Amino acid sequence: NVTKGEDTTFELFGQTHTIPGATTVTDADSRQLTFSVFFCRVDVGTTAAEFYNKHFLSILGGTKITALGRLEYLHYLGTDSASCTALYSDNTTATFTPQVIGGNSRYTTLDVSPGRFQSADKELVSYTVRAGERVQRFELDPTIPDCAPILLFDNSFGVQELLYCTGTHKVAPEYKRSSARINGLLRNYEIEETRVFHADTGILNTAMANWADELFRSHEVYVVNIYDGNPTVGKEMIITDSKSEYDNNDDNMPRFTFSYQYAQRIHNVVDLKREGRIFDNTFDHTFN
Repeated sequence: NVTKGEDTTFELFGQTHTIPGATTVTDADSRQLTFSVFFCRVDVGTTAAEFYNKHFLSILGGTKITALGRLEYLHYLGTDSASCTALYSDNTTATFTPQVIGGNSRYTTLDVSPGRFQSADKELVSYTVRAGERVQRFELDPTIPDCAPILLFDNSFGVQELLYCTGTHKVAPEYKRSSARINGLLRNYEIEETRVFHADTGILNTAMANWADELFRSHEVYVVNIYDGNPTVGKEMIITDSKSEYDNNDDNMPRFTFSYQYAQRIHNVVDLKREGRIFDNTFDHTFN
């Protein structure tokens, strides 16, 4: 609302704007403002500038558990130079420059996969990535557990993140049959298949438990397949059911379960690139 003869002040995206008092106010009076709008589906509890200058484009607020062989990405607004400090089991450190794999003059995407920070004859324990005031720490799981599924999803900032599930993975196809007697014989004239997958995230730390809900609220999810060590984005999926309960008991170990299915209509999908799986990946490599 503009009051005749008085300055009108208002706040937009954390910036204060003032419209000088007008001697005559009409419906045609206006003021042109230039500002940037950033996509965000989360209440960050601070101004846009404060958040984007100090945080990567993720709600992950602590250490992320990863393992060798996995892909990890970080996105942030701006073009600040990034660095990575790796810690090894002999308590030595090394500094790396993460590879920029995407972005433009407004934002940056980094490949911070643990395999990029290995050193000969040393065991990588953890590494910390910094870009300006932004900090993200990764800690390695030395057991390198088998992961299924691996899901790529759009987060609350419109960029993609990866979730590696280490718990039980199960497929349970469902069939809806419609039958009738045709020429005196009972026939299934329509069979509708729904291939439902049930997954378990495995044990999560507190920070990752808070972050994993991003998958369940995502509008776009894809399964990632690994062929000969190379990741390939596969079919689009939809999450159909999820359970993400955890509590503050000292012995609580959060782990979430969920169900998903193909987004496409045809669920009879054959993967010609994948060999038959026997138990987990370790068993396959050893005995197949």
